[in-house]
Amino acid sequence: MASTAPPVTADAPRSSRMRWWALVVVCLAMFMNALDSSIVNVALPDIQQQLHFTASGLTWVVTAFLISFGSFLLMAGRLGDLVGRRKVFLSGIVLFTVSSIVCGVAQSQTMLVVGRFFQGIGGAFSASVIIAIIVTEFPEPADRAKAMSAYIFVAVGGGSIGLLVGGILTQALSWHWIFFINVPIGLLTFVFGRVLIRENVGLGIRTGVDVTGSILVTLSLMVGIYAISTATEYHWRSAHTLGFGAASVLLLVAFFALESHVANPIMPLRILRIPTLTRSSVIRGMLATGMFTTYFLGALYLEGVLGYTPVQTGLAFLPMSVTMGILSAGITARLVTRFGDKRVLIPGMVCGTVGLLLLTTLGTDSGYVSVMLPAFLLIGLGAGTAFAPLLSIAMADVPVADAGLGSGIVNVSMQMASALGLAVLSAIATGRTHALEAAGHATDSALTDGYRLAFLIGGLLVAAGTLVAAVALEKSTPRAGGTPQEVHLAEEELSAASEPFPH
Repeated sequence: MASTAPPVTADAPRSSRMRWWALVVVCLAMFMNALDSSIVNVALPDIQQQLHFTASGLTWVVTAFLISFGSFLLMAGRLGDLVGRRKVFLSGIVLFTVSSIVCGVAQSQTMLVVGRFFQGIGGAFSASVIIAIIVTEFPEPADRAKAMSAYIFVAVGGGSIGLLVGGILTQALSWHWIFFINVPIGLLTFVFGRVLIRENVGLGIRTGVDVTGSILVTLSLMVGIYAISTATEYHWRSAHTLGFGAASVLLLVAFFALESHVANPIMPLRILRIPTLTRSSVIRGMLATGMFTTYFLGALYLEGVLGYTPVQTGLAFLPMSVTMGILSAGITARLVTRFGDKRVLIPGMVCGTVGLLLLTTLGTDSGYVSVMLPAFLLIGLGAGTAFAPLLSIAMADVPVADAGLGSGIVNVSMQMASALGLAVLSAIATGRTHALEAAGHATDSALTDGYRLAFLIGGLLVAAGTLVAAVALEKSTPRAGGTPQEVHLAEEELSAASEPFPH
């Protein structure tokens, strides 16, 4: 549902003050997306207990959002070019806000998962056009760099705040309020967005938008994740699991077949012929899988095994998010400018690997300071220094005309890989737990062993990504001197890495 107010077109006179207020509006939208991506994690144990989710079924609370966000991100960006970014932005805000209300009042698993799915679509619509709005409003390099820095700070800071706010709301009120908090933010964003955001002149819907492609890739992922999440119940080699797995593959094949023939595909296959883009996207997906697994299973371990309260869980994760936030405020950009992408990327990936492997030493009574704190700091250090170089490498050989598409592919690949990876690792952890419980092990011991196995596989995935990066990615040349203009460029590249940043 878009605004009916007469739009202020992009070529109308624009005061400097209005531009900065428009930035505040889009940052509010990004804050809402970032807040929601992290606020759910600390409430997962309470959601599981009240709505009676199984351990593997609980992943749908996270993956439903990731799937729909990733599937509709490219389509929404294209729609912004066709019908106007202001319309797409405001429509996304409306859908996200209404879906948040649905999630907040949910009394069943289905209602919550469906609400999360439509939250993801709303988030994709609003987030897909934010960078374009900022670039249009701030054509001057110096002002654009400042605007991008503010956007990055909100994107990363919102996730950090969400961990603590989620814990406070869940503990003081209930998990329902982690969704209701989006309502006043959404209303403010919509009201001020109608007034402050300028509309671009769209190309017209007659040029086409690939809705079918978005639906096919969404169905493929949902069917595949359903097969994975129910595999512990039906067994991996059962007709149920293999049948739905095959259906997922067929839907994916249909998606690629469509993309090769449709006039305006959401993912032109030519973009996949760029080696740096595809390889770095695979590596980024491996790293993101480790990140999402840490937040998801880490919260279940802290509250379910160690007995942490939601607030304590939010505080426990803060060092990881704060580390990423500090690095994202320009430090990583300067390191890349001075040393080159690969020399910053590889140490970051190693840190992430070591952090995940450190979590494999957890026990039923592990101390936070001795194990989890150093692991979280290492994972935050790894993610904070690896995501931006991966984006820079991915975009290095992408033609200027396809820059928007290339950055979209990078972000979409991260969402898809995270959803699939989280489903697989959660199912493996659940299967391990059930096997140990059947063998007579205590519940806490069985849960911990299942989590350790998932962290081990996640660590090995990031290690494999490190090896691929070392062998398959070309070494970049440092931009000697690190001029302010080069740092500004690196910071603009970093902005796409944080949309949305994994929390």
